[in-house]
This record gives sequence, structure tokens and C-alpha cells, in this order.
Amino acid sequence: MQVSEHKVVSVSYNLTASSENGPEELVEQTSTDRPFTFLFGFGGVLPDFEENLTSKQKGDKFDFKIEASKAYGVFEEEYIVKVDKSAFMVDGKFDEARVKVGEDIEMNDAEGNQLVGRVMEITDSSVEMDFNHPLAGFDLHFIGEVLDVRPASQEELEHGHVHGPGGHHH
Repeated sequence: MQVSEHKVVSVSYNLTASSENGPEELVEQTSTDRPFTFLFGFGGVLPDFEENLTSKQKGDKFDFKIEASKAYGVFEEEYIVKVDKSAFMVDGKFDEARVKVGEDIEMNDAEGNQLVGRVMEITDSSVEMDFNHPLAGFDLHFIGEVLDVRPASQEELEHGHVHGPGGHHH
């Protein structure tokens, strides 16, 4: 069975990432006992990831790269912002337990959209945060194997995600 729309696909891979000047570094590793399983054609993965797996079958190996602009975008300096420290107050005190350098914090923008920002620096008056995706500016390199391809169940298609092993459990 070939990888195509409305199929549940399980893969194992090594994902490395590199920026313009840096070497490839391992970002994620899945395995045969802990595969990445997804519903093909439902927008849950990068479009170029799906494109590179299209028509592959169980047992097929893959080795492909996705440039930063087609992955998580280029690094945007304007996505680094200083947020007034008052935004992190709980019961009149700065939330030191949650707001620490290097921590990822969920926030909402002015329109109510949820964002995740990484705390870069904390000063007396503000918290500098980076709202770029952690892999923004990185070219991605996937090397792996297709472990399984099966038809999605009607319930999986209706819910838009995989159920059972490797997927969502209700």
C-alpha cells in the first residue's frame, strides 16, 4: 500500500537541523518501537514532509531535506519582543516559578491567538521573549524508513487524527 491521502503512516527517522553557518545537529529521533504516526493529507505535518513521502511503501527508505523557508520559516528579528513584567504578575507578584530564562511560555496576542515564546532575558522592567518557532531559520534533514501504511478508519477521518497505537486515544 502506498503513502497517500487518507492513509495512516508510521515512520522512524533521524531529524537533524542546520543553520547557514552551523553543522547539522540531531533534533529528534524516532524508532521502530516509538514511531511517528500521522494521518496523511490532514495538514498535521509540514507539506514538504508529506510530499517527500508520497507514493512510498512499507519498507521504503527516505533521505530528504527541507529548507528553512519551507519548514518553520526564516528567523525573524521582529519576533523578539520585550513584554512588560506586569504581564507576568500573579496575585501582585512576578511569577518567578514559571518565568525563567530558557522556559517556553504560552501567551495570547492582542487578537487572542495563542503563541509560545521562549524567555530570553529578564530585567527589572521587562521580559525579553522570542516568538520564533524553535526551528525557524534551520534547514531540516530527515533520514528514515516507512514502517507501516494502512487505510484510515472512518472515525480517524472524521476526527482528523490517528487513533490507537502511535496516535490519539479517547
